[in-house]
Amino acid sequence: MGHPTEDPGLYGPDSEAWRLNREAMLLLGAGPRALLLQIAHPAVAAGVNDHSDFRIDPWRRLAGTLRSYLTIVYGSTEAARAEIRRLNTLHRGITGPGYAARDPDLSLWVHATLVDSTMAVAGAWLGPLPQDRRAAYYEETLPIGRAFGVPDALLPPDIAAFDRYVAGMLAPDGPVRVSPTARELATVILRPPLAPLAPLLPLPTRPARAMLARVPAATYAWTLWPSVGLLPPSVRDDYGLAWGPRERVVSAWLVAGFRAWRRLLPASFRQMPKALAADRRMSQGAS
Repeated sequence: MGHPTEDPGLYGPDSEAWRLNREAMLLLGAGPRALLLQIAHPAVAAGVNDHSDFRIDPWRRLAGTLRSYLTIVYGSTEAARAEIRRLNTLHRGITGPGYAARDPDLSLWVHATLVDSTMAVAGAWLGPLPQDRRAAYYEETLPIGRAFGVPDALLPPDIAAFDRYVAGMLAPDGPVRVSPTARELATVILRPPLAPLAPLLPLPTRPARAMLARVPAATYAWTLWPSVGLLPPSVRDDYGLAWGPRERVVSAWLVAGFRAWRRLLPASFRQMPKALAADRRMSQGAS
């Protein structure tokens, strides 16, 4: 029996959310894929372009998105709800011609990209995700969608409805259309500058940090090809992203390497710190 202070948060250790979001490599795949799908909606691309320094420092947005997402999944109930309130307050000020971050339709699309990307990456990199697990995971995400202002009238009630929603958004007559702004932002996502990372790395000298800033993007952009491969083909084509034999072979090699090393590396090395902290919280509460 658990200790009274035991707090599983909004999900808990028996949830699919805790199982599917632990691996750092999976989130590194899901993050870029979700971002690319989000900005494929013209209104989302306009909001990101107008209200962030994404072009200069995409790492900060990605790190912030990851931190928020993992806090909601693995944080205590108080921490998760506080993060949801913070994000809702932040998004109220993001408005412009033709968009508002708190628009329920846009909130649903952003929410859907995170849910869909988590399932897509886990299914492709860890092994096929059975429909019952997809259904369970989706059901767990419904309260989060509501918390972000998506009304039940818009929120797909089950996994089958969710799949139909995503397909409809991506259909030829759907609202997802890659704009010129989105293509420019995609370049930053897939070829992010390394300069903003310099202060975070243990580089001993200023010349070493300056050298990092000059590293050509082409020397590391290939590490994101597995995420590109998991985009819906129509979206990948709209972005004009290459997906030929070279990209397929390199992506397959990277994923195979991840699978091989995953069996050998300890959880403390390959799993997200927030997931490990949540494990410790539950272990201490049950002791």
